[in-house]
Amino acid sequence: MAFGWIDEQAELRRRAGLVRTLRPRGAESPLLDLASNDYLGLARHPEVTEGAARAARTWGGGSTGSRLVTGSTELHAELEGELADFCGFEAALVFSSGYAANLAAVTALAPHGSLIVSDAGNHASLIDGCRLARGTTQVAAHADPDAVRKALGGHEGPAVAVSDTVFSVDGDAAPLTGLAEACREHGAGLVLDDAHGLGVLGDGGRGAPHAAGLAGADDVVVTVTLSKSLGGQGGAVLGPSRVIGHLVNAARTFIFDTGLAPAAAGAALAALRLLRREPARAARAGEVARELHTRLTAAGLEAVRPDAAVVSVRAPSPEQAVRWAADCRAAGLSVGCFRPPSVPDGVSRLRLTARADLSGAEIERAVRVIGETRP
Repeated sequence: MAFGWIDEQAELRRRAGLVRTLRPRGAESPLLDLASNDYLGLARHPEVTEGAARAARTWGGGSTGSRLVTGSTELHAELEGELADFCGFEAALVFSSGYAANLAAVTALAPHGSLIVSDAGNHASLIDGCRLARGTTQVAAHADPDAVRKALGGHEGPAVAVSDTVFSVDGDAAPLTGLAEACREHGAGLVLDDAHGLGVLGDGGRGAPHAAGLAGADDVVVTVTLSKSLGGQGGAVLGPSRVIGHLVNAARTFIFDTGLAPAAAGAALAALRLLRREPARAARAGEVARELHTRLTAAGLEAVRPDAAVVSVRAPSPEQAVRWAADCRAAGLSVGCFRPPSVPDGVSRLRLTARADLSGAEIERAVRVIGETRP
């Protein structure tokens, strides 16, 4: 029978407690949201939603084609210019998603004969970029510049190291300065995914590479998403103009994908301008994360100290993690639930996202619910 193996896989997932299901939400929800990646609370901000609506009214519902045909508008160019300026890079290129941006950066910058050194904790989009690239991939120990240095030392030819700046599972930060030093010792490039750093880290939310003094370097390329701190959708690659020009000509997820919808570009641009005016939002997200961590550990829970806006709480097993998240939801709190194979270490956990617009009372409520529903 065609696709008969799917039933076997489904049964294995069920036995392991790893079944995933879609849960459509309504426009309004009574739940306290600590599950989304809306770190700055901008997804529903009036300026951001009006930016999306104005762009749709002006440019239409879709971009109508790939960026190289009809999908590039003046709005896209405006967003790229302001993103590059804000983050401290020479140029930027906008994609339909952060996933597409990561695939583009890794595949286009790792040609045949090159070496990619990928952190063991990298996001799936970076891993898939490594799989699709023509270069050879070597996985390095998590957040270990010496492991990167050792891998690069055994290779002759083009090379690039690839890492998240803030890892999405536990919210821990990569040692960016050490990674840059290891790469420079061997003439290798450095590609950094700042999806969870933009809007939270750096001066006014300019990102982890900016905070580490790597913004604008000719050997550093950064990817970002517009769907987290900026409250919209899409992604971008930031770097030297010659790298961006290369991506325009070589990145398949740019050349063959439909351009980002104008509404998404308009929302991101409005959010970026708002963040420029209100840089304290970035600091507040970090404060909320640290307060969550302090209160959770004081309550006897095993929470990982956050370096940005992600706080994870360890769960005993995949099944108990799912039940814990469901019990939180029943008590009015929405939290993330990460289980294998989404977590590289095989440890299930609740994943909380700190939002800049959370009040002290909401933080207290969240900690109380998580503590009362623990397995």
